[in-house]
Amino acid sequence: MTRIAIIGLGEAGRLYAAGLAGAGAEVRGFDPYQDTRTTRGPVVDQRDELADGIDGADIVLSLVGASAAVDVAIETLPLLDAQTIYADLNTTAPETKQQIAQRAERTGVRMVDVAVLAPVPRDGHRTALLASGDGAEGFVALMAPFGMPLTVVPGAAGEAARMKLLRSIFMKGLAALVIESLGAARVSGSEGWLRDRIAQELGEGGAALVERLVSGSYEHASRREQEVRASLAELEASGQPADMTRATLAWFERILGERD
Repeated sequence: MTRIAIIGLGEAGRLYAAGLAGAGAEVRGFDPYQDTRTTRGPVVDQRDELADGIDGADIVLSLVGASAAVDVAIETLPLLDAQTIYADLNTTAPETKQQIAQRAERTGVRMVDVAVLAPVPRDGHRTALLASGDGAEGFVALMAPFGMPLTVVPGAAGEAARMKLLRSIFMKGLAALVIESLGAARVSGSEGWLRDRIAQELGEGGAALVERLVSGSYEHASRREQEVRASLAELEASGQPADMTRATLAWFERILGERD
């Protein structure tokens, strides 16, 4: 039986743990800040020590957020066996994934850069993924049997992250545009009408998408602001115009500012 360790038991980590366990994997979890045994949500075999959580794992999934990704990798990689695959599913800049891959190489562990292409609450462990790096093929071989839709991207770690950021330029920009449009319509009392028109333009499922774009932007503003900032850096490095993405970043900064 494939043993999977999940580091980071926030919303996404718990959903992956529950989904993969339900699909037949042996799953353990570790998170020093979240205790799933006392919170609502899927039940996880949570361990109190990192070493216990990852012991004997075939794959370790890191779902700790961009700011902690490197530090968690530094702590975890020396504890892993050479046959274990370390999968970083955090939304970070390609350079961060490359940094983690270099540390993995020094410890003899295969690392895979995994880009999560949609909100995990929608499809759980069946959310579409991109994978790159020297551990990508092994990751797919072990995880695909559990119903995970995976696409291997040719290239080193960081390539999957780069492609996700390109997608984020569009998706987060679309969210900012919808929020701005609805705000203007709200002032004139025509928000409902405009929301319906936008939904129609987006096609089947448009109304639900509009709602996800708006509510998700506010609910996950901190994480998405970091994602847009990384997307902007990628755009600027490419030499392409980045006017729309700068405006998108301004919107997420505004949303965060409204909380202060």
